Amino acid sequence: MKNKYNMTVEDNIFFAKRKLADNVYKSAVLEGIPITFADTYSFINNVNTGNISIDNMLKLKGLVDAWEYVLNNVSEELTLDYIKKVHFQICKGQNIEPLGEFRKRGVGITGTSWRPKLPSECNYDAELKEILAIPCELERCISLFCWIQRSQMFQDGNKRVANLIANREMIKYGQGIIAVPVPKIGEYLTLLIKYYETNDMNDIKKWIYENCIDGIDN
Repeated sequence: MKNKYNMTVEDNIFFAKRKLADNVYKSAVLEGIPITFADTYSFINNVNTGNISIDNMLKLKGLVDAWEYVLNNVSEELTLDYIKKVHFQICKGQNIEPLGEFRKRGVGITGTSWRPKLPSECNYDAELKEILAIPCELERCISLFCWIQRSQMFQDGNKRVANLIANREMIKYGQGIIAVPVPKIGEYLTLLIKYYETNDMNDIKKWIYENCIDGIDN
């Protein structure tokens, strides 16, 4: 796998800010939040269309706050504590417990009988270290995106956390943005379930590389 872009951090931050509404919209729909792009754009610009429930407003606000947080902390070292901080930003005010901490009970996954291990049964430190050692920056970010989703570290919001953490790293290394196109979410979820069940991320990484990377050439 080769890098697609070689942007400066400043250019990548500017690009992410210009695409904020699009990124929030795609991340929300991937998580199953019923929202339109128009309503997302209006919400980010402080216009209440009356089409968004209070619960979904809180989820959108969490995504916007999390984007602001990661854009202001691009250079900070990526650790498990940092991932927990992003979860806190994404899920605050949404009646999710534990907030900003790993889950302590099991979760079910729609579309499969596969069940992730409890965080207490995993060695996330070693797994994160292994991913961060991948030489290609883009492959590293895509792998991080997939790994966080499959790990299901938190009681809720795992796809949103994966999206924000992977994109923070994308920006840090000038690789653009990862965003699953809304018309292709069904195709993506099919590959994601396969990855969950097999723990083989090769197919989904290739698909993300071909379909989900956006940026600008310097």
